[in-house]
Amino acid sequence: MLEIRNLSKRFGGLLAVSDVTTRIETGCVNAIIGPNGAGKTTFFNLISGTYRPTSGSILLGGEDVTGLRADQMARLGVARTFQATALFEHASVLDNLIVGHRLRTRSGLIDAVLHTKRFYAEEHMCREKARAALDFVGLGHIEARLAGGITQEERKRVAFALALSTQPSLLLLDEPAGGVNPEETEGLSDLIRKIAKHGITVCLVEHKMTMIMSLADRIMVLDHGEKIAEGTPAEIRANQAVIDAYLGREHADVQ
Repeated sequence: MLEIRNLSKRFGGLLAVSDVTTRIETGCVNAIIGPNGAGKTTFFNLISGTYRPTSGSILLGGEDVTGLRADQMARLGVARTFQATALFEHASVLDNLIVGHRLRTRSGLIDAVLHTKRFYAEEHMCREKARAALDFVGLGHIEARLAGGITQEERKRVAFALALSTQPSLLLLDEPAGGVNPEETEGLSDLIRKIAKHGITVCLVEHKMTMIMSLADRIMVLDHGEKIAEGTPAEIRANQAVIDAYLGREHADVQ
């Protein structure tokens, strides 16, 4: 689905991502791991259009999308979540999701001012799509609650729903289980599996290795901005460079 060729990003004298070549495989759960400061989030920012690469190329479905903005990438079907879930705290959960689905609508300011038929039709469609996304992530019962009053785990699920409301073919998840307990982590893992089963390709950055090893089909490992390994969970657990740089013996010994 996504092919990355010799991708690099430099911030002044810092080379945050260095000559990374990899593929995000269609229909798989792909994962990116590595120590803090390894370049994982910068890599996500590059492939989602938040940053422009210093060099290299990004191909989506065979088409060169290098340097496209985040909104352009979203329209092409690439959605992402962030480590910190930013919501409109004084709006309802449902209204937060309606904002996400506006990416796929055509009505503009004139339609809103004149209350055209297209405006009302798209308003209804957005509301129904938002409800469907909330039901999918298991939060249909809290649609009317203010976003500022929901739990951390619910915020994570709302972030999933917000990304799904843009109708993506590729979903990038940046630390989707950060700040939640083990039971909630397992619930989010089940949700990611559900997303993948519905035909959406997933790529995630995550530090919880038990989650990654049970969830991912393919894993890429970054260290100091460079790719040091890539393969199945079993191959990554057995890779000495990965053990030395990140996993440690306790994770490598887990079967």
